[in-house]
Amino acid sequence: MPVDLALHEMSFSSKMELLEALWDDLSRAPEQLESPSWHNEVLEERRQRLESGEDKLSDWEGAKEDIRRRVS
Repeated sequence: MPVDLALHEMSFSSKMELLEALWDDLSRAPEQLESPSWHNEVLEERRQRLESGEDKLSDWEGAKEDIRRRVS
């Protein structure tokens, strides 16, 4: 069923509300949410990098701080 939305006329806030409503609805049926096969490949690569010590984990606060440093 096609949906015609005038996205160009919507405010950013309205678009975010719509996005959140869509995600809430989609997440009610997690068995229907399939990840693409390349997600597993990326996760496996990241697991290997963690095990080898090439990468490390950060807590969320530390990650946000790092991102802020990089973009400022």
